[in-house]
Amino acid sequence: MSYPDVSVLVPVHNGEAYLGRCLRSLVAQLMPRNQFEIIVIDDGSSDRTSFVMDMFADEIVTIALEANGGLPAALNAGLEVAKGSYIVRVDSDDYVNESFLSILHMFASANDEFDAVACDYLLVNNVEEVLGRGNCEKDPIACGVMFLLDQLNRIGLYDENFRTHEDLDLRHRFLSKYSIFRVPLPLYRYRRHETNMTNNEENSAMFLAMLKHKHGLESK
Repeated sequence: MSYPDVSVLVPVHNGEAYLGRCLRSLVAQLMPRNQFEIIVIDDGSSDRTSFVMDMFADEIVTIALEANGGLPAALNAGLEVAKGSYIVRVDSDDYVNESFLSILHMFASANDEFDAVACDYLLVNNVEEVLGRGNCEKDPIACGVMFLLDQLNRIGLYDENFRTHEDLDLRHRFLSKYSIFRVPLPLYRYRRHETNMTNNEENSAMFLAMLKHKHGLESK
């Protein structure tokens, strides 16, 4: 039995408004379909997220968590079943260029000196108008980074104590042992809207304080 090269993780909680757009962009990838899998983790949604997932039932691997355990727990649940050597996260309210997987995988697999690869991104609004371009080195986001699953396992996956800024914690631990190479192409579409999780300033401040304490960053 052959396994896919890449596992795409799509965590979702009450994401019915955007999930379909996200999954359409992944199903339409130029990478041969047998080379990647799409794992959608429903983190205890109470809206019609499951209905959207059912529409793509033949194209995705689904995980349905009974209760909302938080984003890092959902991501770890996806990592537990992932069959690919490479892992990349795409959030359910975002979408990607059709060459997203093929280009990142080409760079990652053809260069042994690259531990992980990340692409630049376009900021878009709710009607997909481009607001600007982001540099994945200068202004990194949680998604659009292709990791080796083995290396994520070595650093201990996502810390489930971080309900926000779980990506910053993972990145800090990852970069202490490995490196991330920038692919300067805007292949990811990062949607900016009012319900972005990181827009909750109180929660953001609390988890940033946890991050500084955990990694001894108080003086920085």
